[in-house]
Amino acid sequence: MAGDRFGVSIDGRDLELSNLDKVMYPAAGFTKGEVIDYYTRIAPVMLPHLADRAVTRIRFPNGVDGMHFFEKNKPGGTPDWVRLATLPVPGSTKSRETIDFVVVDDLPTLVWLANLAALELHTPQWRIGADPDLLVVDLDPGAPAGLKECSAVAVLMRDRLAEDGVAAYPKTSGKKGMQLCCPISGTQGSELVSAYAKKVAEELAAMVPGSITAKMAKAIRPGKVFIDWSQNNAAKTTVTPYSLRAQQVPTASTPLTWDEVEAVATGAQEPRHYRSADVLERVDKHGDLMADLLEPGPELPA
Repeated sequence: MAGDRFGVSIDGRDLELSNLDKVMYPAAGFTKGEVIDYYTRIAPVMLPHLADRAVTRIRFPNGVDGMHFFEKNKPGGTPDWVRLATLPVPGSTKSRETIDFVVVDDLPTLVWLANLAALELHTPQWRIGADPDLLVVDLDPGAPAGLKECSAVAVLMRDRLAEDGVAAYPKTSGKKGMQLCCPISGTQGSELVSAYAKKVAEELAAMVPGSITAKMAKAIRPGKVFIDWSQNNAAKTTVTPYSLRAQQVPTASTPLTWDEVEAVATGAQEPRHYRSADVLERVDKHGDLMADLLEPGPELPA
C-alpha cells in the first residue's frame, strides 16, 4: 500500500521509510518504527563508536522470530550518499577479494539501516586503514554461569589490565555475556593485540581454573566464563556499544559503571539486561560511559 511508505529528509538526505508498524519483537510488541526511533535518539552517543569502521549488519526482515542474515557488502539500492569502503576480505565465502562495506558516519545512514531491519550492528577493533585502536575482551558464560560470574571475571580482568596501564570499560553484550573495551594506541598490529589478549586470558584461567577458561572447546565451558581473546583477530567484529540485539525483547549492548559491575559480582545487585528505553534513560543520566574509547590509549607490552 502506498501509505506504508513515505519520504523523510534527515540532515539534508532524502530517505523512504516503510512498514513502520511491522512488529520486530513480537514478545514486546516493539515495531520497526520504534527501532528507528531508538536509533535516532541514541545516535549522538552511538555514532562516534561507528565512525570510520566497516559495519557488519544482522538483518531481520520479518522480526526476531523470522529468518535473519549477516550482511557485509552494500545492499542493493544503496543511496549514493552512503559512505562505502572497499576493503579486502581474505577467505570470503563468496570468493570476493574485496567487499564494499557500509560506513555509518551520520544519522541518515543509521536510520537507513534501521529501516532495512538491520537490528544489530557489529564493528571491528580498527578504523579503516589503521591498526586496532581497541582491545576487546569478550566474556562468554557457560550455563549455569551467567552475568554474575561474568562480572566477577570482569573485575579480575580490569585489575590485571591495569597492571599494564590499560583501562577497561565494561558493557553488557545485550545477550548473555559482557565485553570489556580498552582504548589502545592504534600503532600495533592485530597479531600483537590478539597475542596479548590471549596471554592475559590464559593467566587468569590458570589463576582460577575452576571458574575461567581461555580455551574455545565448548565441552569444557559449562559453569565457567570463557575469556574469548580471539575477538581481536582483524577479521572479527564485536557488537557496537548501544546496538540492539535480537532477543525476545529489545535489549541493547549497554555500557556499565564499574560500581554496577562490582555490585553484581558481589551479589549486592541482581544482574540484568537493559532494554532500549533503559539505555536512553541511562544516557540521559550518565552520558556516554564509553567516551574514553574515542581517545588513543597506551601501547601494549610486546
